[in-house]
Amino acid sequence: MNYSGPNIKVFRETVQSLLGGPWPDSPALEAEILETLDQGDYFAERIGYQVEPGERVEAWLLIPKAGNQNVGHQTPAVAVWHQHNVEYHLGKSESAGFAGNPMQHTGPLLAREGYIVICPDALCFEDRRHDNLEGASYERHMAMHYLTAGKSLAWKNILDCRRAVDYLCSRLEVDTSRIGCYGHSLGSTFTWLTGPWDERLKCMVGNCCMPSQAAMDGTAINHSFSNYIPGLGQIGDIPEYVSLIAPRRLHLNFGAADPLNPIDYIEEELPRIAAAYTSAGAGEAFSWYIDREAGHELSEGMKTRMLEVFRMHLQALKQR
Repeated sequence: MNYSGPNIKVFRETVQSLLGGPWPDSPALEAEILETLDQGDYFAERIGYQVEPGERVEAWLLIPKAGNQNVGHQTPAVAVWHQHNVEYHLGKSESAGFAGNPMQHTGPLLAREGYIVICPDALCFEDRRHDNLEGASYERHMAMHYLTAGKSLAWKNILDCRRAVDYLCSRLEVDTSRIGCYGHSLGSTFTWLTGPWDERLKCMVGNCCMPSQAAMDGTAINHSFSNYIPGLGQIGDIPEYVSLIAPRRLHLNFGAADPLNPIDYIEEELPRIAAAYTSAGAGEAFSWYIDREAGHELSEGMKTRMLEVFRMHLQALKQR
């Protein structure tokens, strides 16, 4: 299929149908602040809000002190989607800096950069685990639940990510014209999964995860269920899906030694995304970085580029 010109609309509509169809009307957030902690240069609020009727999610909201004490001041914001790593007991608390691997404490890093940061739990992680099913079994159960309902786990996770952005937009401190998102591993998947379906995200950075079906088939890699969209292989692959984010800003990081994202495939596939951006008249809005010394990690080089992209496209972008 030609993914340029009028065919983009057809491709987009088809992909949304394969994911599971349109997202339902959003219920009221019914948001509440459950706890507030003073973290020195920022406040951490543990919040709760409704994603679907009767289904609530908890998240950490990190609010920089600098500037946000002024009435009427609005701040750019970043949603941080956490990793998988088969650590179902971790979710929002790792990305918010309270637990887990310090390399994944990107929430505090971004809060100190001056962004309001939301770090929610993904379905099946931390406070969204099941009492009677252990982590991997519950994730499989939910993937099959959505599959038999004619949807995909990707569809559900996109819905939940969109609700996190809804929450950011509900806060008076947030400049809704300057919202971005970042994720590592599964969080990177959430970044490019959600990007095409939420134009409020002006700048997106994904770290170490864009596995094409071709790469997974060619190297026999099993990824988490959200990387699989039923029927996508009949009309394209993940790079074509990611291209639907154009013309908004997207940057992707990869490690050359990452076993979960074979670099031979990545290097062949990134130019396809670049070509789609060029066709959309936004060639400079897509970039990537391959750290030749890194594996599946947030290396210093990757971190530097992530921060630079956000500084240039969220800090510099002014509300019109």
